[in-house]
Amino acid sequence: MLTILAMIGGYLLNQRQKDSASGSESGSSSSATTPSTDVSSGPPLLATEGTCTWHTQEMARDVGAVGTLSQVLRITTDRGSAVWICQDEVGNLYYHANKGGADAKWVEGQTALFLSGVERQPNGSFQVTARWDGTTFNVNSDRLQVTKKNTTPRVEKAVGG
Repeated sequence: MLTILAMIGGYLLNQRQKDSASGSESGSSSSATTPSTDVSSGPPLLATEGTCTWHTQEMARDVGAVGTLSQVLRITTDRGSAVWICQDEVGNLYYHANKGGADAKWVEGQTALFLSGVERQPNGSFQVTARWDGTTFNVNSDRLQVTKKNTTPRVEKAVGG
């Protein structure tokens, strides 16, 4: 499975380089709040496994995501939350989590939290900060770490995908 994903990723990157060299993409500017739609300046595409939930697709579309979102990472924590890192078709990353898991009730702002502007860290984790209160969410395949301003980080261990 990983070999197939690597081959697809290599093919997509090769196509992107060819398109960029031929000048077939049109550039557009991006800001911190608007996802980039310029493939030539976007982040590299990561290996993905399937599409993200319809909840995430809708939220991302509302903030300008390009195309269908694919799942880069999914964990279920020991506190029962499900967390996804999703990528749009030009490499922009999104965080979406739901208390109680994937099958629990989704109420954005109450049980669910969607954030755009996720950045991949040098250690391979994904991090995003909520603009309204400065809470930082850092997730990898082993854990979710939530750090509110001036507090000790809270760590939720991953117990499943």
